[in-house]
Amino acid sequence: MNISLQNVDSVSAVLTVQIEKADYQEKVEKALKTLRQKVNMPGFRKGMVPAGLIKKQYGVSVLAEEIDKLLQEKVFEYIRENKVNMLGTPLPKENQVNFETEENFEFSFDIALAPEFNVELSANDSVDYYDINVTDEMVDQQVKMYTQRTAKYEKVEDYQDNDMLKGLLAELDENGNTKEGGVQVEGAVMMPVYMKNDEQKAIFNGAKTNTVLVFNPSVAFDNNEAELASLLKLKKEEVADHKGNFSFQIEEITRMIPGELTQELFDQVLGEGKAHSEEEFRAQIKETIAKQFEADSDYKFLIDVRTYLTNKIGKLEFPDALLKRIMLDNNKEKGEEFVAENYEKSLEELTWHLIKEKLVAANDIKVEQGDLTNMAKEATRAQFAQYGMINVPEELLENYSKEMLKKQESVEALLNRVVESKLSETLKGQVTLNHKAVSAEEFNQMFQ
Repeated sequence: MNISLQNVDSVSAVLTVQIEKADYQEKVEKALKTLRQKVNMPGFRKGMVPAGLIKKQYGVSVLAEEIDKLLQEKVFEYIRENKVNMLGTPLPKENQVNFETEENFEFSFDIALAPEFNVELSANDSVDYYDINVTDEMVDQQVKMYTQRTAKYEKVEDYQDNDMLKGLLAELDENGNTKEGGVQVEGAVMMPVYMKNDEQKAIFNGAKTNTVLVFNPSVAFDNNEAELASLLKLKKEEVADHKGNFSFQIEEITRMIPGELTQELFDQVLGEGKAHSEEEFRAQIKETIAKQFEADSDYKFLIDVRTYLTNKIGKLEFPDALLKRIMLDNNKEKGEEFVAENYEKSLEELTWHLIKEKLVAANDIKVEQGDLTNMAKEATRAQFAQYGMINVPEELLENYSKEMLKKQESVEALLNRVVESKLSETLKGQVTLNHKAVSAEEFNQMFQ
């Protein structure tokens, strides 16, 4: 077997494979013997069909299959061993071969090559880095959420915002009397604070138990079918027939009394002994929020590095015709129109992929199994943090991370996150960071 690579230009080449009978004969004979043991043919016992008959009937298809396997193996072996910087996969040319009459074969493939370019970063390169401010209000909200977890619920006599009401809900007629055959809901529960209409919400201000109030649910909840159906115990399609006023006799008013900032709460949230006062507790909460924001800042930094380097390197030369063929081959069901609409965007992604590959190689960034496990734990910890759970037991993190690492798509996503995390940390130490303090709102607007 002979394999050669001939450059057409700087970004494309033709790979030629010459196969002789000696390269495939043993494999074909072995495949035919295996097939003979399995074939069922009328007039012969299984495994006893004459070898000549097997070869006559299946020889050509077995030959084609074995040569295809050989091509797959040797072509990619050549590309790997010769470090051919190929984009996509080899594209077979229109090879004219006849498996019935020929013994020696020649196959040619179009190869798309990655463009050659250099990428370097140093202190002479300046990139913006956004430091997101952690406000006292953010800390207050987080602390409030924790105190609500240990809240107590008390029955009270007069209504205040955020109280929950329970009572008899009854539909009224146009004269303000209870409507005959109208909707009635015993033990109806609602929280006026969630009403969309301020005038309707104000009807409940200062209300006391055993008070009967009149309001319009449709107006109060801005005709939201889901909310009205839940409150009135109706199907969504029935809500439109009940847009008038209702009376509500308040039977119970329940108020949530937030828990106190105790040592027990500090230990539950942060872990035992991590904070011993409200001041220390708030400081730890602020630090946790800041750490979450730092990950967001690093993500934005890498986006800005991408833009900076793409502009610095300039437009790269690509084998457009070959890449469009590869793209079409990978999206056959979407057709040429899809390729035409998305090709330029795919080049942007490919350019960054190639830049990132060079940066990873230049900085000797490697990913170990422990990195994947730690990233899986961090991802799990971040998910729990969204629900205010900071002190997540290590055993729980272990179990969740193991489940994540069982799924190939999760492993690939984690691998990419590890690479980008390490790359971001490395590049922050190489360039000059232009620090800019921003609010969370200003930062989020950058992604809109």
